[in-house]
Amino acid sequence: MLPVDRRKKIQEWLEKEESLRVSDISKRLGVSEMTIYRDLKPLLNRKLIVKTSNGVALAPHTNGHENLNECSFCHKHNGQQMVVQLIMKDHSMEKACCMHCGLLRYEQTKGHVVQILCKDTLLHTTISAIKATYIFDSELPLHCCKPQVLPFETEEHALKFQKGFGGELYSFEEALQAIQVKMGSCH
Repeated sequence: MLPVDRRKKIQEWLEKEESLRVSDISKRLGVSEMTIYRDLKPLLNRKLIVKTSNGVALAPHTNGHENLNECSFCHKHNGQQMVVQLIMKDHSMEKACCMHCGLLRYEQTKGHVVQILCKDTLLHTTISAIKATYIFDSELPLHCCKPQVLPFETEEHALKFQKGFGGELYSFEEALQAIQVKMGSCH
């Protein structure tokens, strides 16, 4: 049986029984517990299941990302200063800790995103990320994910910021492409 088939079977059992022990899953499928742990990892990463004291259980159903204080891309704690909000078609919302993670998460989910909002770097007002202008890799260290991506409501503000702190200027579409190139296969 392939790993994908084992994962489907585990999910079916969990829907009926609510929780299972790893040793029981191992016996039912006739594979080692180590194999089961490898099979469970993608389900845990996608937050479809949760660890329990005796094994695993189905994750509680939530509307949107389970923990809105955690970045939906890198899973770090969200600071409120640079948070990015992704509003989905099903009206759920995800938050990213910074524009770097916001762009990468948008790329992963863009078929489901109806709006992406962020904070202007200078004015701290909420703006549409799609209409923003971005500076990558400025010399101002803001202790966020690398490469650092800073959104500005106007190109004029971004250009003035760039004169003082350097960095590369991008539109939203250019920023999406640039983050993919700069990150390569790291994400």
